[in-house]
Amino acid sequence: MGAVNQTKTRTLFLAASASLVLLTGACSSDTDSTSPATTTSSSASVSADAASSGTCPTAAPDSAATPEWTLAGDTGSIAVVGSTNAAAPSVTVEAPFSVAESQVKTLTVGDGPVVADDAEVSVCYLGVNGRDGSTFDSSYERGEPVDFPLDGVVAGFQKAIAGQTVGSTVAVAVTSADGYPSGQPQAGIEPGDSLIFAISILSAS
Repeated sequence: MGAVNQTKTRTLFLAASASLVLLTGACSSDTDSTSPATTTSSSASVSADAASSGTCPTAAPDSAATPEWTLAGDTGSIAVVGSTNAAAPSVTVEAPFSVAESQVKTLTVGDGPVVADDAEVSVCYLGVNGRDGSTFDSSYERGEPVDFPLDGVVAGFQKAIAGQTVGSTVAVAVTSADGYPSGQPQAGIEPGDSLIFAISILSAS
């Protein structure tokens, strides 16, 4: 993604945060919906070092890593590799991918406190559209985590994080109803799109 698109994505996200809507990135791609699309982002560290530095490391993920979560949807499928201290998460989509019910998978369990439903959290995240496998937003690409109140974001994102422990990495496949039922044009999200997030929980208060 170019610098202009990164700036636009950041601007749109900040504007969306003010209205308590999460993840309205501006980046999407027109991929063949009948073929697999692989989406990767830069590294998100779940270590204390990453949390204290306030960054999402930008090293490339390990292309040979074994998926920690594979899920067959109502259509298509996904394979997710969670972030580590040295490698980014990746989401491989057999498109079009969709689910009728949101599903959460804990990839690694952190040793921090449990995240409350209304906590203020700091996370690194990758958002992927199941329809075509495109990345619509990624804090890893910006190299910075995002802070927000958990009770002010889309339902699927809240379901993924609430009840987890700080330091955990999680993934979630989100229904359109738990994401953007009416779509989010700025992010290339259409009504009915299922979304996938790979998330690293850095802190909660």
